[in-house]
Amino acid sequence: MKERLAYWFRGERGLAFLLIAPLICLLAGLIAYPLVVAFYLSLTNQRIGSGGEFIGLANFAELLKDETFVQTAENALLYTVVAVGLKTILGLALALALATLGTHASWVRTLMLLPWVVPISITALAWWWMFDPLYSVLNRGLQLLGQDPVPWLSDPFWARTSVILVNVWRGLPFFAIILLAGLLAIPRELYEAAEVDGAKPLQSFIYITLPLLKPILGLVVLYSVVMTIADFEIVYILTRGGPMNTTHLFATYAFQVGLQGTIIGKGAAIALFIFPALAMAAYFTLRLIRRGEEYA
Repeated sequence: MKERLAYWFRGERGLAFLLIAPLICLLAGLIAYPLVVAFYLSLTNQRIGSGGEFIGLANFAELLKDETFVQTAENALLYTVVAVGLKTILGLALALALATLGTHASWVRTLMLLPWVVPISITALAWWWMFDPLYSVLNRGLQLLGQDPVPWLSDPFWARTSVILVNVWRGLPFFAIILLAGLLAIPRELYEAAEVDGAKPLQSFIYITLPLLKPILGLVVLYSVVMTIADFEIVYILTRGGPMNTTHLFATYAFQVGLQGTIIGKGAAIALFIFPALAMAAYFTLRLIRRGEEYA
């Protein structure tokens, strides 16, 4: 046994293990350990400042009967589908426009990254000021155009629209830059050959651009789904889940119940509901990527 271990550590595998060991320890401490603790807390009725008892899956069963939680799940689905869909469509359109401009748009690419580079808390606070009912620059612009002011954060429809708008505004540069890199990697000879064969721009886009972009597009969508469904800062700073819980996501509702409401066990159960949704999104996205690689 000792000889096997010595041989294993003497080779490249041992060196590779030693190099990644700090990263494994870091991931175990920052991800695995909190996840295990959260799972344990979700099986108890523990509150902050007091002990708790093991109650099994009672918290999860209670959540399924909780109207606010059901509303939160619907909000998360709507928020994710609409925001990711808009970022995908607009990001692809923007990437195509930048690819057409070529090297002349280098300064545009730099400026476009600002929403992605700026800390999300500062971004959300800036938008909160623009949505403020008293000092809203958006409403002032509407009034100058002869339109009535919009209750951006006090009406359920407009509150949902506002948080989705901010999420799209922040994530759009990421989509555009990544997809632009994918577009520039496609050989120009394919388009030239299609043009010689009489293909129109729309046909080239459908039969050349989309199939070759599908793997990278799938990865970008998967990353965006993970970040969007687990969003916290934008919703909390703008609406704190209101009005009438119509903008709550899993993270904000878990924070409200677990930390503000001190029901840490139920809050952990709410937070863990994110993982099945993310697992399903990852599964279907990876299937889409594999199909794209098979047909490419």
